[in-house]
Amino acid sequence: QDSLIKYFWDEEESVFINHYPSKEYENWIYWWHAHALDCLLDGYLRTKDPKYLEQFRKEYEGTYRKNGNTFLHNWYDDMEWMALALLRMWDETQESQYKEQVFLLWEDIKTAWNDHQGGGLAWRKNQLDYKNTPANAPAAILAFRLYQRFQREEDLQWGKKILNWLMKHLVDPDTSFVWDGINRQGDNKIDYEWRFTYNQGVVIGALLELYKIERKEELIDRAIRIALITKKLLADPQGGILPYEGVDDCGLFKGIFVRYLCELILIKPELSELKEWLLYNAKTLIEKGINEKGLVGGDWTIKEEKCVDLAQHLSGIMLLEMAAKLI
Repeated sequence: QDSLIKYFWDEEESVFINHYPSKEYENWIYWWHAHALDCLLDGYLRTKDPKYLEQFRKEYEGTYRKNGNTFLHNWYDDMEWMALALLRMWDETQESQYKEQVFLLWEDIKTAWNDHQGGGLAWRKNQLDYKNTPANAPAAILAFRLYQRFQREEDLQWGKKILNWLMKHLVDPDTSFVWDGINRQGDNKIDYEWRFTYNQGVVIGALLELYKIERKEELIDRAIRIALITKKLLADPQGGILPYEGVDDCGLFKGIFVRYLCELILIKPELSELKEWLLYNAKTLIEKGINEKGLVGGDWTIKEEKCVDLAQHLSGIMLLEMAAKLI
């Protein structure tokens, strides 16, 4: 957490930079900043140190300005992540600006629903016929959390509609493994070869939020099956280390998975295999994957000495913050 602020914070722009060392030209990657906000909240919840809320507010304002004085965006999944982070901040502060932004985002997110592929939310506004897990599962999480806080029946129904479509179209009925998306290239095909930890985590998260509302054990059972098949198919069979999934956006995938895996374990502490798996990843990162500056790359088994993506470092923070909740 300290290294995030020390090495990635750009005081002039009032946002985190994408890489350390910074590159001459940096793209604006909006959704990384939603996860930076989430990580700062993790630090605050663990320590109650107000420095994290202060940093959150600075990053919040900077991201808003950098994005054109709005949190609205072309990618629906990016807005969903921002809404989830801001809703957590509202939980902690009850400051109305965060709730107002969440509802503005939510109204825009719902416009992604259309009849292509039998329903579901589109991934982005200029590709409405492509439906994927990243655009649908976080939206379901958001809908269910909004219902839990504000008791609006329409939010619950939206969450169920989204999750039902997702379970029907992008979850393997035999293994429970979550596929990435359908019709990306306009051919009505599912991207079976895109096997990412991210997708597994967000569906676990959606199932858990609905479980908090309905208390149906079948929802927990589905979440457990997804977690176990993720370990079987994606983790290193020699110990369970989660894989290096690539640079840029891919750097966030493992952290997102671990966040929702932790939520599952907190609800069902008896899941000792899953708890040990998460803690093993954290122990390995601490022993092998943090460089002298306290930075984390995309491979949790080696020290990254060249360039660290903000996304990769955020995943490292998420892993350690989630581990801290379990010990």
